[in-house]
Amino acid sequence: VARLESYTPPWPLPKIFRMTKGGKLNAGIFEGETINTPSMLCVEDYLDALNWAKSIGGLEALIARADANTKVLADWKAKTPWVDFLAADPAIRSNTSVCLKVIDPAITALSADAQADFAKKLVAAVEKEGAGYDFAYYRDAPAGLRIWCGATVEAKDVELLTQWIDWAFAETKASPA
Repeated sequence: VARLESYTPPWPLPKIFRMTKGGKLNAGIFEGETINTPSMLCVEDYLDALNWAKSIGGLEALIARADANTKVLADWKAKTPWVDFLAADPAIRSNTSVCLKVIDPAITALSADAQADFAKKLVAAVEKEGAGYDFAYYRDAPAGLRIWCGATVEAKDVELLTQWIDWAFAETKASPA
């Protein structure tokens, strides 16, 4: 608490991260007070999501859907020589935000910047076709793909996305740098 009350960050913190107010610990955040008034639209949206989850079988069904989606990617990876999971150990691999890397020797021989550019071009090609969005790697992660496989996604849509990714890989690899 003393450190919080004496520390002044070198940049402004968003309100949601502030633990002090007027140089003193904001004890209310530890007693259930909200930092900002939540939007009732967000609350209703969350309630709808919870009701949907309950209607399909609850937590077990949500986990099963995420597992099924991830299995689609595992099956695709097993027959696709140019891709692999970023997390080699299945025990630490996410079944929702699945990260993949390109292992094609022609691509891995490129510089890190060129590999990142390749991944961005591959994703952009799929996005241009309207077949998938926002599945590029995080900016601080190794170049590759990050595919959402959470319970809100249908396995058949993940399967369709892999077909578009295969197409985009071939197109991107064949196009001049």
